[in-house]
Amino acid sequence: MVKAFRRLFATVTVAVLAFRAVGSFLSWVEHQEDSVADTWVDEDEFEDA
Repeated sequence: MVKAFRRLFATVTVAVLAFRAVGSFLSWVEHQEDSVADTWVDEDEFEDA
């Protein structure tokens, strides 16, 4: 009985940590889309147009 409770607790803990990790990653991705990434802009492309 104790072993089953420990496994259930471990499963719930892993699920919560995975949910938080996915949420953090999606938040980071959303923040990256909002930020200006002008360091990667190739200015020569705009001069040709």
